[in-house]
Amino acid sequence: MISVQEQKKVLAGYQTHFSGKVGNSLPALSFNVFQINVGRWCNQACHHCHVDASPKRTESMTHEIAEKCIEIIANVPSIKTVDITGGAPEGSLEFKYLVTESKKLGKHVIDRCNLTILEEPGFEYLYEFLASNKIEIIASLPHFAKSRTDSQRGNGVFDKSITALKKLNSLGYGTEIPISLVYNPSGLFLSSSQTSLEREFKENLKNRHGITFNNLYCINNLPINRFLNSLINSNKFEEYMEILCTSYNPATLDGLMCRHQISVGYDGKIYDCDFNQMLDLTCENIDHVDKFNLEDFMKRNIVLANHCFGCTAGAGSSCGGELV
Repeated sequence: MISVQEQKKVLAGYQTHFSGKVGNSLPALSFNVFQINVGRWCNQACHHCHVDASPKRTESMTHEIAEKCIEIIANVPSIKTVDITGGAPEGSLEFKYLVTESKKLGKHVIDRCNLTILEEPGFEYLYEFLASNKIEIIASLPHFAKSRTDSQRGNGVFDKSITALKKLNSLGYGTEIPISLVYNPSGLFLSSSQTSLEREFKENLKNRHGITFNNLYCINNLPINRFLNSLINSNKFEEYMEILCTSYNPATLDGLMCRHQISVGYDGKIYDCDFNQMLDLTCENIDHVDKFNLEDFMKRNIVLANHCFGCTAGAGSSCGGELV
């Protein structure tokens, strides 16, 4: 795996610069979502993972940082949603604390779950914990075909995911409690229409397994970490960047997640989004929760680099799927 500095160098070397596309600056617009990446540990090691997470990673949020996050959430009324991610966020010792304290504050809480963690020894409690707190789940499932899911995420992942989805359905997910799935393309192309793919996923999962879910979110693969490494090794970096660049859609700009949220890393550093976090591109003006100031935060311009083409290509891409 190439280092963060090498990744930045490769991305900066692409002939067209994203900043030039947007007039060199992109100001923040609102602050509705508090996203927390609690660490890099995960029970899986997916081929496309932009976090480079795996069972070998040990980085994890401390209780002091978690407390500071809750303090900010409590003092910023505009925050409506607390979005907890990882790695596998449920593997963090601070996961339950962040969930319960955010719920006490009346916030909508999202758990970005890989599904298989629910079937791991020691994590069985999560089914009831998540359901009883009515935590929205946004779950990774690359495809409704077993072969395609396992080829991207590892042997046995599909079967475990189906088992988890059935159990979640039995607890009210897909009806009383929202659960959505995330689709990532597996090749050098942008995601297909979210609406048509959602229909296809729903029909297949219902007919084959009796599973229901609320939404399918389509997210373009951004050229960072493992996916960038794969592009470089196969000499496909320029080709993929050309696809992203020529598909640039200015209509996506107002809806970009970076303009409406904060992304806090396990170490308390502040970023505009989870993708910037993986490239260690900290926020303009304020770079750590210990220094947080709402006025300065809202005056910032978004930190841009060429991986941003991934979020503005085609129909756009965000943690909530298509943008336009």
